[in-house]
Amino acid sequence: MPRRPDSSGKRPPTMPVRLRRRLPSRRTAISTTVSAVLVAGTVAGLLTVTGTPSTPSAQAVPTAKTPAPTDDPVMYVKPMPVPPTGAARDKAGASVMQIVAHPDDDLYFMNPDVSQSLRSGDPLTAVYLTAGESDGVNARPRDAKGMEPDKAGYAEARQNGIRAAYAEMVTGDRTSPWDRVAIPTAGGGAAEMDTLRAKPKIKLVWLQIREAGATNQDRPHSLNGLWHGRISTLESQLSAGTPVTADFRYTKDEVVATIAGLLDRFRPTFVRMQDPSPGTNKKGKITDHQDHLYGARFTQAALARYGELPGHPHVAVQNYLGYPTTWLPHTLDPQTAGEKLKTVKTYAWMDGAEDCGTIAGCGDLKVAARPAGRGWTSTIRYARGTSTSWVQRDRDGGLHAFSVLDGRLATWRKPAGGGAWRGPELLPGDGGLDSGVTSVRLADGRIAVYGTRTVLTNYHREVVGTTQTTPGGAFGPWRSLGTPEKNDALGTSDISAPAVAVGADGRTTVFLRDSKRRLTAREQRADGGWGPWQVLGGTEVTGDPVATKDAKGRTYVFASTPKTVLIWSQHVPGGPLTGPALTGLPTTTQALSAAPDPTGKGVRLWFRKPSSGDLRSADFSGVGPVSPIKELRGRVAGFGPVSGGDSLLAVRSRTGYLATASHGRTGAAPAWKLEKFLFAGAPDAGTDGVAAIGLDGRLYWTPAGR
Repeated sequence: MPRRPDSSGKRPPTMPVRLRRRLPSRRTAISTTVSAVLVAGTVAGLLTVTGTPSTPSAQAVPTAKTPAPTDDPVMYVKPMPVPPTGAARDKAGASVMQIVAHPDDDLYFMNPDVSQSLRSGDPLTAVYLTAGESDGVNARPRDAKGMEPDKAGYAEARQNGIRAAYAEMVTGDRTSPWDRVAIPTAGGGAAEMDTLRAKPKIKLVWLQIREAGATNQDRPHSLNGLWHGRISTLESQLSAGTPVTADFRYTKDEVVATIAGLLDRFRPTFVRMQDPSPGTNKKGKITDHQDHLYGARFTQAALARYGELPGHPHVAVQNYLGYPTTWLPHTLDPQTAGEKLKTVKTYAWMDGAEDCGTIAGCGDLKVAARPAGRGWTSTIRYARGTSTSWVQRDRDGGLHAFSVLDGRLATWRKPAGGGAWRGPELLPGDGGLDSGVTSVRLADGRIAVYGTRTVLTNYHREVVGTTQTTPGGAFGPWRSLGTPEKNDALGTSDISAPAVAVGADGRTTVFLRDSKRRLTAREQRADGGWGPWQVLGGTEVTGDPVATKDAKGRTYVFASTPKTVLIWSQHVPGGPLTGPALTGLPTTTQALSAAPDPTGKGVRLWFRKPSSGDLRSADFSGVGPVSPIKELRGRVAGFGPVSGGDSLLAVRSRTGYLATASHGRTGAAPAWKLEKFLFAGAPDAGTDGVAAIGLDGRLYWTPAGR
């Protein structure tokens, strides 16, 4: 196939032999043997247990709302947090802050995580950057004709809807009262803070900044315009009835200071925020709402500023995809999606029965016209932090775990011979590290860690890596591998997390999805340097690619599309990586993980079935046609990646708790256990046990065999 010149008129460099591209025909069977099975076993909804929750043998007793398990019982297992050291030891527990652009962004794009946090009893503060005033008409489109705009009133109606939704999620009563007060902000303005009287740890903070009023049209008077310096200040839009009595204006720096001040006031250990790099469509328009994107970038800047303050608890971050979930497969099972829709309907004041005492209305009637959004109540997607390869064993048998806290690499270490885990230790140097890192062990025994970093000046994201200076030793400075993106404007720096493979010759290759939804790669040269970024092909690639090796040393790379999974593979160790090829797999929820097959015959790909949360696996080994998909009984409802180690599975259950099980017996239903804590990102299941990072920023470890 002829290679097209780039926009400069120059032809790109030819691809080296080791990364030879082969485009498949849809009529050609993939040159990899595949067998797929649905993992058996059930993790039900909210469970109660007989006896003490820490007793491994305690059997789950279904509640009235939960169907009885059909297979092996689910058991609660007491989580084993690593004792914190240093500055982390004074933390009292998890505290969550959510920062979104508009009222309802949290309900559509962060739930069920929101409701799970509310049930946990941990403090939660939801921050709404804009007033969400839109056109000022609180009505279904069919009823809006002739109505006079009232932006203050519509903003108040949306606040009323959020208060009702949160009160219902926490207490079961949407009329549970709130105490509303005005608080000063670090940016020189004022914000409204609402405290749920029945549960004072639950708070809502309304900054009431003017919104853009359009998804991606040119609106200079917006967070977008303020970020890019098109306006010097952005004004407030106060809601009717707010205790904030005076209008205000913020500069760009004052918005950052305001958010950083709230972080310092509430001191969260975990921040939920929207996606600052959602990508663009074929017409060059951003695929998400501009307030979502630039609200997230202001939040990033505030987190960077807050991270420099001494004495605060370490904070982890989770990003959530917004409007782009519209055209991606649904991730939630019917029960969870139904619960999420119910909350949105409360926000939308759909029955009109409640009298909240204001003429503005008790909810968002625009949403009442289509409460499910564009499939949003059936889906939740993490924009980053999906890696299941963040724990590594060194050549001496010790274990190393990696996460991101305060925008820096956090490391934990467990020495060989049964020693205790110690950490976290934060790698010195610049921050800006995005959530989610992946790790590999090199041929000489050293461990390398890769991720992406956001550079706020001349905003862009780039791939970075750090490697131990000696096996088992300290990590060296971060090294930038750059980005395949030309600039931020073309694709909002929409790159995936990196997938990494170490070849049979000891050289490392980093794989990355770019904003044009193609797989790209950068390969280490024999002299230790790195070659240029190269396009390996694929179309409509979404999410994060994954890479692994089989027992023979052959590399496999997988990447999702909205309809199937693509594969790039080596036929012989050290040979050319060929692809993309069609796997023939059905639509997945696109959160993939891959590991060597426990039988040693190839590699195993783990994924979930859309709209159910069911687990599936596909084995790839040798050369041959696609095998029929085999499904077994049972399911594990939930969402997100499946981590499959040599003999262990770890997943996020529909309760939000970590579910673990052993696997490997053909046709047998795993005996699932619930670790009763909420966690960030994805778990990592290996030969030695299962690791997860709690919302309190601590490492939780369950040894194999428990």
